[in-house]
Amino acid sequence: MAFDYKKEYKEFYMPPKKPGIVTVPPAKYIAVRGSGNPNDETGEYKASISLLYGIAFTIKMCEKAGRKIDGYFQYVVPPLEGLWWQEGKAEIDYSRKEDFQFISLIRLPDFVMREDFDWAVREASKKKKTDFSKVRFFPYDEGECVQCMHIGPYDDEPETIAAMHEYAEQNGYESDITGSRFHHEIYLSDPRRCKADRLRTVVRQPVRRKSC
Repeated sequence: MAFDYKKEYKEFYMPPKKPGIVTVPPAKYIAVRGSGNPNDETGEYKASISLLYGIAFTIKMCEKAGRKIDGYFQYVVPPLEGLWWQEGKAEIDYSRKEDFQFISLIRLPDFVMREDFDWAVREASKKKKTDFSKVRFFPYDEGECVQCMHIGPYDDEPETIAAMHEYAEQNGYESDITGSRFHHEIYLSDPRRCKADRLRTVVRQPVRRKSC
């Protein structure tokens, strides 16, 4: 059986619908940075997804291309994720999607080193005749966060986020969104194949203990 991050790390990929505090360990990602409305079919966000999966599957299938990676094992490519923010705002304004800044992500297995990622970019560029220069190797130490499973349309997330803030406040935490700690979403459903009211999204935000 291929290793599936969603099943093996349920604490991070399958949280309950009620908020909770979690400490997320450091991980490595494939990343593409961009801006603009994610619903724009010709925008940077849609383009970033194609770039991410191009590299993700090149790494997954590396052995067929003759690339041997120490510690390699068969795995399911982890779900699409995203870090989101808007310049000058502590909280996201969902009515201003054109102001979104984002980093699209797909998690990498721990055995993937920077040199393996660089190889994958070269290999994908050659085979797919596509410019992958926007794709980055992105280590991210997320740390302590409040999170929960959001069920429903993305535009309904503010209600879930309000519940997360209330939970954090009641348990001695405060928001810690900064220039290096972001609103984080993990997409467990494909919006092209799933009704909006059934979409499952892990919503996560950084927090810190309140100072006395």
